[in-house]
Amino acid sequence: MQKLLLFVDKVSTFVGHAFSWLIVGLTALISWEVFSRYALDHPHAWAFDVMIQMYGTLFMMAGAYTLAKNGHVRGDVVYGFFTPRAQASLDLTLYFVFFIPGIVAFIYAGYFYAAESWAIREGSNITAEGPPYYPFKTIIPVAGAFVLVQGIVEIIRCVICIRQGEWPSREADVQEVDVDKLKEMVHVKDEDIQKLDQFVVRQETGK
Repeated sequence: MQKLLLFVDKVSTFVGHAFSWLIVGLTALISWEVFSRYALDHPHAWAFDVMIQMYGTLFMMAGAYTLAKNGHVRGDVVYGFFTPRAQASLDLTLYFVFFIPGIVAFIYAGYFYAAESWAIREGSNITAEGPPYYPFKTIIPVAGAFVLVQGIVEIIRCVICIRQGEWPSREADVQEVDVDKLKEMVHVKDEDIQKLDQFVVRQETGK
């Protein structure tokens, strides 16, 4: 079971990493459009539509990845004091009360939005030169499906935690640097850093 959970984590992580490259493309497009508009006096009418679609795709396709990394917004002020079993019980309740109905409705509505958009070959409602919107709207049910699968994995994790009393492991990913832990790893104390700072100041002032 744990291998299956980690496999889904890996798929969500791969999808999140793959679509994260849209940030690079979006940054390049915005930079070029600003240069083209103000330096070359040649704006592109379609650029705004493309930016919306790129950002929207990134936002939706990162949902499963964020859920896999337990990164969605949470009221940790109270939640953090709960035991793992209490956390899992609360999460499990909220998954069934809010998550499952909400994400199923999201996929259901998204499917019909996409189907209708494909049927009429929907284009931009902002500019006549804008790109088609039906490929973009297809992302809605696809992203919802990824989040639903990852959500089912999280529900299973809740059940395991309630039975065993501790959370099962997750797929490892990039983490923020823990300064205190880094100090322990390299055997550096705050006093050592202060002495080094004082030494650098003396060297710079020549004292």
